[in-house]
Amino acid sequence: MKKLKLPSEVVYLAAIILLAFSVAMLTSVDFGISMIVAPAYILSLVVPDLTFGQAEYVLQGILFVLFCIIMKKFRLSYLSSFVTCLIYGAVLDLFRLIPLFNPTITPPGSMDLWARIVMFILGVTMSAFSIALFMKTYLYPEVYDLFFMGISKKYRIKTAVFKTCFDLFMLALGTTMTLVFFKKFVGINWGTLVMTIFNGTLISAFSKLLDKCMVAVPIFKSFASHFDLDEPMPKVKCSPYVREI
Repeated sequence: MKKLKLPSEVVYLAAIILLAFSVAMLTSVDFGISMIVAPAYILSLVVPDLTFGQAEYVLQGILFVLFCIIMKKFRLSYLSSFVTCLIYGAVLDLFRLIPLFNPTITPPGSMDLWARIVMFILGVTMSAFSIALFMKTYLYPEVYDLFFMGISKKYRIKTAVFKTCFDLFMLALGTTMTLVFFKKFVGINWGTLVMTIFNGTLISAFSKLLDKCMVAVPIFKSFASHFDLDEPMPKVKCSPYVREI
């Protein structure tokens, strides 16, 4: 089967939009969101002047500074991960203006149960698909991903091990925040566990499917060459223009 060639930059923007939409949807159904975004969501509830997207800027900004300190250097290409964060946060806040996703109009968890279940399944699926799309581009995903990818490569830590440790840290941070500020679980629920168990499998399945039907080719090839991390990444496969991750 002939593969569909798509511009990497278009795939990158599609991934951001899908990810933001899926997070807005998952937040509205109130079954629990990913442990990665839970701290930012909780922070936005604790500080009313911060939107969900702006809370992402704060946390990922701190993480970005910490990343550069641990890496002992700064590259302009690293900033693309924070640019991803800025675009994602803005798109997320726009989606949360939609009445169905707007917590001031439709409180999280207030919809019929069947609708929440359908939206949860769609949200988890779209979230995994968007991450698989990110893996096919040369541009860095959000700071969260750059953090564990870059550090694990520089210090030769197994990516899977470091990723697991990072996920557990974010889960502990989110759990601590929700219990300290709300004395109950907010943003973290059984849905968080479901995503933790199935996300990896879904992302892998979508990645293999995308490998069979499309290839992402950068419009700006010389620009794309500046986005390699220090060490070769474990391959997920495919085009010479795919940033291995």
